[in-house]
Amino acid sequence: MKELVRERDSAILIYYKSVLEAEGIAVMVKNQNFANMEFGSAPIVPAFYPQLCVMNDEDYDRAMAILKERSKPASDAEVADEWTCENCHEINPGNFDICWSCESTRAE
Repeated sequence: MKELVRERDSAILIYYKSVLEAEGIAVMVKNQNFANMEFGSAPIVPAFYPQLCVMNDEDYDRAMAILKERSKPASDAEVADEWTCENCHEINPGNFDICWSCESTRAE
């Protein structure tokens, strides 16, 4: 068993776990509940953060490549330009196909 990622936010690890399991890679989250425990005002140190681990060491390189691809930010080419609604003239993010303000469909 090898550690892939250590993260305080276990929701991120659960997401990564589901991504890797969908690729057929056996993984487990260690210390998942430990990060949620209260220790007064003492902060939890990273050594105790939940860890995502591959069960089979031979899956480590493939799992890391998948996680690296999933956590890569979108390139400028993948981000669509903003557009202005023809109906209400509101500016909408490029990934919206319906105006957030008036719910009109984006004109092509």
